[in-house]
Amino acid sequence: MGQTIFIPRETDANEQRVAASPDTVKRLVGFGFDVVVETGAGAGSRIIDEDFTKAGARIGKAADAAKADVVLKVRRPSEAELKGYKSGAAVLAIMDPYGNDAALAAMAKAGVTGFAMELMPRITRAQVMDVLSSQANLAGYQAVIDAAYEYDRALPMMMTAAGTVPAAKTFIMGVGVAGLQAIATARRLGAVVTATDVRPAVKEQVASLGAKFIAVEDEEFKQAETAGGYAKEMSKEYQAKQAALTADHIAKQDIVITTALIPGRPAPKLISAAMVASMRPGSVIVDLAVERGGNVDGAVPGKVVTTANGVKIVGHLNVPGRVAASASLLYAKNLFAFLETMIDKEAKALKINRDDELVKATMLTDGGAVVHPQFAKAAEPTKVATKPATPTVAPKATQKKAPAKKKGDA
Repeated sequence: MGQTIFIPRETDANEQRVAASPDTVKRLVGFGFDVVVETGAGAGSRIIDEDFTKAGARIGKAADAAKADVVLKVRRPSEAELKGYKSGAAVLAIMDPYGNDAALAAMAKAGVTGFAMELMPRITRAQVMDVLSSQANLAGYQAVIDAAYEYDRALPMMMTAAGTVPAAKTFIMGVGVAGLQAIATARRLGAVVTATDVRPAVKEQVASLGAKFIAVEDEEFKQAETAGGYAKEMSKEYQAKQAALTADHIAKQDIVITTALIPGRPAPKLISAAMVASMRPGSVIVDLAVERGGNVDGAVPGKVVTTANGVKIVGHLNVPGRVAASASLLYAKNLFAFLETMIDKEAKALKINRDDELVKATMLTDGGAVVHPQFAKAAEPTKVATKPATPTVAPKATQKKAPAKKKGDA
């Protein structure tokens, strides 16, 4: 019998996604692995146990994690889950490492080799492993669906014998992966769409999707992007001009969707209470950054709030998980593509090359210590193994660069 890969049922009640699909299970079994899926793991994603069984997996229970050489998860394992893992097991998940030093220390103490999928470098070779893009794409789509539901009016213009229904005016703030998909979805539903971002390069992308770009396009704006594709810090003067333009525009909108996130930092505030108060009753704001502090004053994580002037502020958690059946298929493919790079096909076993740039960029814990250079100082390493942790250095991109993560990505 080969090595064992375990796919658990997520313990977070708000998480409906699963870290494998029948397709990825079939391919892992083909590599010679014994794949065990916890019973009911795929239920929230409409994948029944029988589907995994047909793909070659064995249906097991949570205790089976103790024998696993590899654990594939959606979210970072809790301390309770870690107690059931064997030391030396490789754990691949969306780890949410920023500001969670105690959780990283717990992973180190458990002796697992943890990989944070969201730290995958933006290089051509790793595009198929990019969980941020795959999940943000669906978040942008679902944000529009949620907005349409709360808006409870038609989005497209409808000309009927009884009169004309005007098209909903929709404004997307932040044009990264999520923002672009939100624009495309709102346009498909017939809304009149505008969008804004502090990076001039996205203006053409916005126009190509049939939306209008809104920004103060002065000389500073034209120089507002770094060579890596990230937004530069704008001057106070520019910020004031942009805020005035945005405030005036928001007051006329029916739906606003905010998507601005900055890795490792609180989400930037884009919409003030005064802007919310200026909107018409029945208007809807969807804050995709609510889990990171929110882009909108008054947004409450996990709730839909109706303000005194009748504006709904939507703060759903785990938006990709709201369309779990689609999100899980994409996420499972991301995980499989990365895991495949660490599989010795001849030996039919996991073989981690710690010199690989993908491994260096994503490995958080190894050999009983927090080894990622960005987090090693914050989280006190706890030695549990005799083997010293492999030192890591910042990854050097040797491949052709893929488009950089944008500030507007959710």
